[in-house]
Amino acid sequence: MEKIKTVLYLVRHGETVDNVNKIMQGQTQGELTQNGVAQAEALGRKLTDVDFDGFVSSDLKRSVDTCSIIAKYHDGEVVTTPLLREREWGSFTGRYIPDLKDETWPDDIESLDNLKERAGKFLRWLCERFPNQTVLAVGHGIINKAIQAVLFNKQMNEVTRMENGEVRILTVE
Repeated sequence: MEKIKTVLYLVRHGETVDNVNKIMQGQTQGELTQNGVAQAEALGRKLTDVDFDGFVSSDLKRSVDTCSIIAKYHDGEVVTTPLLREREWGSFTGRYIPDLKDETWPDDIESLDNLKERAGKFLRWLCERFPNQTVLAVGHGIINKAIQAVLFNKQMNEVTRMENGEVRILTVE
């Protein structure tokens, strides 16, 4: 039996106002900056030669906006899923990131085990929904790290951080 291989163009959303201000966004909607819009536009132009079968985004605004900008270069429709949402940061959400350095982590932060479980569910969903197809998916920094950690059987700290507007091309089996 032939293995199912889905080619995934995994993207981190464009820069947001909270990224610039070093605010922990978590699962808040977020708003792209002008630079974030420009990052998405540049990526859309760069990928015009790729024949995408689908466009998938986290259901959070900053990712949907990024994905929609890229998809317009392909006349593509965006499908959203909460599986691609950023890590739930609980009571750290909305806080200034440098202030969190020495804080004790509260119990309301999504565990890495739960995050990686969600990442695995996303990869299974992707292969079921888009078998042997090429898909662009826009997520967030930490969930994208978890997706790669699950895919490559690595620890989260072994996966390099994605920059805003960065794309990584992965094969999912």
